[in-house]
Amino acid sequence: MKEFYQKLTNGTIQNQKPDNQEIINSIKRAKIIEPNVIQWSEMCFCSPPLKHERETVYNQFLENIETKVIDEYVEYEGEWFMDFLAKQSKE
Repeated sequence: MKEFYQKLTNGTIQNQKPDNQEIINSIKRAKIIEPNVIQWSEMCFCSPPLKHERETVYNQFLENIETKVIDEYVEYEGEWFMDFLAKQSKE
């Protein structure tokens, strides 16, 4: 998780095209909804959904990703995943 946080904050993902900002914004929206489970909403035009994001970022750090089509961004209840990542990167 330290490496994931570093890539989210050091410009690595920011410099990735075409989905750089959406990945960062999505993870900033992500919440830990139960132990070892995060949930977020993300705009994606890939087929299948999150194809490029998984290939370039998510599959390196996350497992068992499930997708569901929604009409708009959703805010979920729980601890902010970015806060969790920040704490983990300091340990």
